[in-house]
Amino acid sequence: MPLKAELHCHIEGAAHPDLVLRQARKYDADPSPFIRDGVFVWHDFTSFLAAYDFSAGLFRSEEDYALLADHYLTSLARDGAIYSEIFISPDHAAGAGLSAKAYTDALGEGIARATARTGIEGRMIVVGLRHAGVEAVEKAARFAAKCGNALVTGFGMAGDERVGDLEDYVRAFEIAREAGLGITVHAGELVGWESVAAALEHIRPSRIGHGVRAVENPDLVRRIAERGVVLECCPGSNIALGVFPDFAGHPLPELKRAGCKVTLNSDDPPYFRTSLKREYDIGRDHFGMDDKALTALTRTAIEAAFVDRKTKAALLARLGR
Repeated sequence: MPLKAELHCHIEGAAHPDLVLRQARKYDADPSPFIRDGVFVWHDFTSFLAAYDFSAGLFRSEEDYALLADHYLTSLARDGAIYSEIFISPDHAAGAGLSAKAYTDALGEGIARATARTGIEGRMIVVGLRHAGVEAVEKAARFAAKCGNALVTGFGMAGDERVGDLEDYVRAFEIAREAGLGITVHAGELVGWESVAAALEHIRPSRIGHGVRAVENPDLVRRIAERGVVLECCPGSNIALGVFPDFAGHPLPELKRAGCKVTLNSDDPPYFRTSLKREYDIGRDHFGMDDKALTALTRTAIEAAFVDRKTKAALLARLGR
């Protein structure tokens, strides 16, 4: 079984149904509209968001968030992962009545617990939500830059790609870049190649979340390959959300053949009935990758990780480099 690494996972979206049921009992909430037979139930994007918001709303205290991060990273380690980056959102902290710092430090405590128990390394990427507007994204960037948590090593933007122009968010990313944070941005998932082109032009990220719709423009694919921008691909998520009809039509192999750096990630794993392990299985079963090729994707992820040089060298050593 190849060792694994993950760069693209929304921590609230990583809560396993079993953990959500446990939290529902704790807070006397009714999970039946959203979880049946141990799986999340949704049929379109609106019902997906309803299930997501219900589950996220069951994490309300610092201990809840520490439990969430610990639970997820421990499950990754059990499946052979040695590194994890999770997206965290200060907006969720506000919804829970916690300060952004308390929320972030609690997730960091959960990561530390998992690291102590399993040896997995973990880091956090603060994300602003695009549809919340420029001011909210800049506020998230300022928090990321000044929060003082050593495990916060990156900044990104998630949310509805159809809202706003990327050039309006440039200042937020400059705030984060000036603070020495790694830069990633969601683009080219539900919106076409133009979204990825705008990200390259205005944001200049080292990584792009998803980015798979770039395949619609061969010149853009060449630019991504030439610049060495890493694509955080999430095939299971893409198929579940109908971005592509099936794995046979997924462009990851084509992007890889064109020289793009690609990685495998789970996004919001239990909602899409996936996991990082399953994403690697998809690489094997649908994209024809053997252990050597899958390990090469792990190496790509670690080389692109927002982590200090010493930790990166230690992780690469575990891969046999």
